[in-house]
Amino acid sequence: MKQLIKFLTLSSLIFITACTTPAKRDPAYAAVRPVAVEAKPPTDGAIFNAATNVSFFEDYRARRVGDILTVTLDEKTSAEKESETSIDKTTNNSISSPTILGSAVEFNAPGILPLASNSNNNLDFTLGSTHSFSGGGDSDLNNKLTGDISVSVVEVLPNGNLVIRGEKVITINQGNEYIRISGMISPRDIDSGNSISSKRVADAQISYVGDGPTNDANVIGWLGKFFLSSLMPF
Repeated sequence: MKQLIKFLTLSSLIFITACTTPAKRDPAYAAVRPVAVEAKPPTDGAIFNAATNVSFFEDYRARRVGDILTVTLDEKTSAEKESETSIDKTTNNSISSPTILGSAVEFNAPGILPLASNSNNNLDFTLGSTHSFSGGGDSDLNNKLTGDISVSVVEVLPNGNLVIRGEKVITINQGNEYIRISGMISPRDIDSGNSISSKRVADAQISYVGDGPTNDANVIGWLGKFFLSSLMPF
């Protein structure tokens, strides 16, 4: 009995450990360390020394590679689309049997042909077809993302603009939530608290994704994707 309890306990621990999804950091959003600036040698007779200078009135807004600032996420997206298509097509073709010298053309068909009657056939021809198609679609999208994320400056462009990027990983129970952002900002848009709105980020790439059992439960299976894809012929 004790061996069975130990086996069940060990199996439970292995199962719980297997269900825990480790966070997968994206190297593309890794923080950048500041570039070391070589201190200039002191000049004899000078009062100011850049190596030991202490700035009491320095602006601490981000402006160099490796500096950190806060991006306030304030994203709202709303889109609506509706389409409807209806197509009808009807075709009728008819050719009457010709008349030669006042008499209709009639002929006898060989008996090997699968015809209802092999005698007194004419050249009457009738063809008709009807096609119809009706389709409709309705799409409504609403997204909202709020919060704060700290990012680092990865590049200072020649015109003074800053390229930023950052990633925040939140682990809740057995799943991870990833918030990633990258883009380009202007130093003039950074407020006195060293933060900037996400609406001021140019070429913004913002993603909010997750993994783990909770996220997997919200993902449609591959067979369901096939029936909803354009590959489905019906």
